[in-house]
Amino acid sequence: MRDRLVIVFIALAVGIVALYGVPRALMIPDLVHATETQRVQRATDLFSALIAEHERTGPVTAEFLEPLLQEQERISYAAADGTVLDAGIPAHSDDISATVEVPGGGEVTFARSDALIDSRVQNALQPVIWLGLLTIVVAAAAAVLLARRMSRPFVQLAETAKAIGSGQAGPEPEDLKIPEARAIDAALRESAATLETRIRREHEFAANASHQLRTPITAVRLELEDLSLWPQTPPAVREQLDHAVKEIDRLADAIAQLLEMARGDVPGTGTSSPLDVTIAAAVERWSAPARDAGRSIRLSGVGPSLGAVPAAASQILDVLLHNALVHGRGDITISGTRRAEYVTVQVADEGPRPKGNSVFQRRPEQRSATSGEGIGLALSAELAESLGGHLLLEGDATTTFSLILPSPAASQPPSVP
Repeated sequence: MRDRLVIVFIALAVGIVALYGVPRALMIPDLVHATETQRVQRATDLFSALIAEHERTGPVTAEFLEPLLQEQERISYAAADGTVLDAGIPAHSDDISATVEVPGGGEVTFARSDALIDSRVQNALQPVIWLGLLTIVVAAAAAVLLARRMSRPFVQLAETAKAIGSGQAGPEPEDLKIPEARAIDAALRESAATLETRIRREHEFAANASHQLRTPITAVRLELEDLSLWPQTPPAVREQLDHAVKEIDRLADAIAQLLEMARGDVPGTGTSSPLDVTIAAAVERWSAPARDAGRSIRLSGVGPSLGAVPAAASQILDVLLHNALVHGRGDITISGTRRAEYVTVQVADEGPRPKGNSVFQRRPEQRSATSGEGIGLALSAELAESLGGHLLLEGDATTTFSLILPSPAASQPPSVP
């Protein structure tokens, strides 16, 4: 902004100087020529009178004429008897001259050199040129000072906006002289206060919801564990109870991860698990619903060589498998490949690919929805980004999701929670 203001002010000054100076510079030569012509005519009249007066006392000679001339001037006197006397510089076609008859007979011609006229034109132009240059310099200095003063409030606004973006409103700026800047600052601080209030309420809601959910979840888990320890519990029921306890643990982990995301932290960075184990566990959880729907889940290229991924990846796999069962068709295929420090997991079904990438976007009606339907893929994409990866929808004819996640080197043993 400052540079643009300086350029505008200097351009305005140059324009004003051009509008004033160029016409004046074009007029000055004509004015000088007109003035010099009048002076030559008056000087010629004076020389005519002097010569007539001198002829009364004696003849006119060259010695009489030369003291009357200045530099770059010429005089020629043609007497009545035909005698011609010349004094001064040689004649030139561009000289300004005038001829006047002398009382008593003869005529006198007086001329000034064109070089002298050009010199006087230059002398007349120099003040205009120097005045224009001085005006531009003064305008440039004033433009710099004025641009600094005008841009300072907006620089402070940029610092305030940057501080708001980092989570701090920053100190109150000094009195802003520009009314528009004061209005922008007030709007920024009001918006920051509103956002801070909303974010605080969301964090408080997430913390309260997590606390309120953990208590009944823990109670249910204890009751299920107690039931599994009863001697009257059949082995088949005990196995189902153990499975239910594991699912409750997964639910508790999911709640903790969502709470970390609400706080702006990266969920699951402290723990990781082998990817093949994570995929196998997800397949085991979703195999029964797939069989009930007359479909199957196949694995391709899934092995220990894939390495380990953050534990939160299991939440994304659950969403992808649920999406494939609810919205997809045919059998589901899970494949994995590893490249350098990243691993890619693809979950594909035989249904047609959705148009565009709107499946990852939260629709306005979902922002306040309580059912949770339709936000799984958007939440999974955000979770993948927080883990340092990406969730993509491939351009194949059938639906294929690719989950790309960072994975430590194969030589590093994964940590299992």
